[in-house]
Amino acid sequence: MSRPARLTPFALAFADLAAERFPGIRSALTEQGIDPADRDAFLMNREVVSLIRELRPDEGVGEEIGQLAALVHHVFLYWAAGAPTVELQADQLDALLGDSAIVPFATVRAPGYAQLPPRRIWAEPLRGSPHEPLDGCFIHAVVGSGDLRVLGVFGLHPDRQGFTVVEVAGPRVPMLARPDGSALFAPLLPGGAAAGLKSLAGGEELLELGYRLSGRAGTPEDRGTA
Repeated sequence: MSRPARLTPFALAFADLAAERFPGIRSALTEQGIDPADRDAFLMNREVVSLIRELRPDEGVGEEIGQLAALVHHVFLYWAAGAPTVELQADQLDALLGDSAIVPFATVRAPGYAQLPPRRIWAEPLRGSPHEPLDGCFIHAVVGSGDLRVLGVFGLHPDRQGFTVVEVAGPRVPMLARPDGSALFAPLLPGGAAAGLKSLAGGEELLELGYRLSGRAGTPEDRGTA
């Protein structure tokens, strides 16, 4: 697996913190016999609770805390797995978005991070907010099912304080289609088609992207989703 040319969200924001705090969390989970992938059990760990409190913004309540908790969980599993990262090239992304049956690269194993070509996929991660580019996705399997959790990382830039995350989870949606009949991942930004850009129209498309990146076909009815 080649080393990514760009910084990942982990390297940019969590590397030092992980070295200091994650070994203790892992030891505590092991002593308690807890599967780290169990989200509910993970978030009840005293060390995890303390870490999230330290990381939350002053105004951090509600949905923002939920996304922060999801980020910490994804990042911990990524660290514990040895930080597996797959960096897609532009032609690989085009093939992947064009046909879900085509997997022309080493898929990201879950848990892991799939880093996409820069500024190729855009979305409105928060309703009413400006569109931001998708840097990549953390992906891991939901305990006790074949479903995935996919955490999209938007607006990542070395000079920016922080980034935006959105998590979706669940089974692959059978025969996913946009209400207006346009193709999945078709651009929503003005001039996007001419610029070769793609867009996520909502959480279901982010989840579909995660399934394609992971190489998981989902249920038999889902195979061939386009």
